[in-house]
Amino acid sequence: MTILGYPIYDLFLYFIFYSFLGWLMETCYCSICEHRLVPRGFLYGPICPIYGTGVLLMILFFTPLTQNLILFYVVAVIVMSSWEYFVAWLLETTTHIKYWDYSHFRFNLKGRICLWVALVWGILSYLVIFFIHPPIAELFQVVPLWMKYALCGILAVVLTVDAVFTIRHLALVSKLVVGVTTLGEELQVQLSLGKAELADKFEPAAEAARQKYYAEVAKLERFSRRFRNRYSRISVNRHYAIRYEDIMVAAQLAREELLRKKQARHGKGA
Repeated sequence: MTILGYPIYDLFLYFIFYSFLGWLMETCYCSICEHRLVPRGFLYGPICPIYGTGVLLMILFFTPLTQNLILFYVVAVIVMSSWEYFVAWLLETTTHIKYWDYSHFRFNLKGRICLWVALVWGILSYLVIFFIHPPIAELFQVVPLWMKYALCGILAVVLTVDAVFTIRHLALVSKLVVGVTTLGEELQVQLSLGKAELADKFEPAAEAARQKYYAEVAKLERFSRRFRNRYSRISVNRHYAIRYEDIMVAAQLAREELLRKKQARHGKGA
C-alpha cells in the first residue's frame, strides 16, 4: 500500500527518523539557550512528532515544486506555519496549556506562530528536500524489507505505549487545570462574601476553599513539572488562568475589611 507513490512502511520510518532529528535539534538549541539539558517534546521518548509529520508533508507535497524555488519557499512557509498553528491550537484546546508562546516576538499570531519562525520553516524545508532527505532515502532503500517491517512493528508498539501514557498524563493535567480554575473562582466568591456583613459566617467556608485550592495547585505543580521542564514558556490557557497573586490580594483585602468591621463593632460596644 502506498501514498502518492511512497510505501507506508517507508513513510512511517521517515516519520520516526525525522521526529528524532527534530527532537535532537530542539534539545540542542534549547539546552544551549538555557545552559542546562532540556529534553524537548511532550512524549516520554526522544521524538517530536510535529517535525516528523512536517517532514512527511514536505516529502509528499513539496517535492513536485523543486523546479520553482520561489514557489517552493512560499508554499513551505505557508503550509508548515499552518501545521504549527494547528498543533498549537489543538494542544491548547485539549489540554488548556500553551506549550510554546511567540507573543514576545513581533509579527506573531496569537503567540502560536511568528514571522521569523515561519521563514525558518521555509529554509528547513529547502535543506530537507534538497540536501538531507535524498541520502536518507537512498540509505533506506538498502535496508532489507523484512527489517523495515520488523522496525515498523517494534517502533509502532513503543510509540503507541508512549502516546497512551502521555495522553493519560495530559488528561490528568488538563483536569487539574479545570479543577484549579473552578476552585479559584469559588475561593474568590467566598473571599468576596467575607467582605460583606456575614463575614463571620462565611469565613470557615472561605478557609476550607482556600485549603482545597492550595492542595490542588500543589498537585498541578507536581504533575506539570515534566512539561514545564521541557517548555520554559509553558503557561495555562488564558481562559483558565487564575493568578495566584490575584487570590492573595483578594485574601488580604478580605482580611483587612474583616478586621476593620471587628474594630468598628468593638468601638460601638465600648
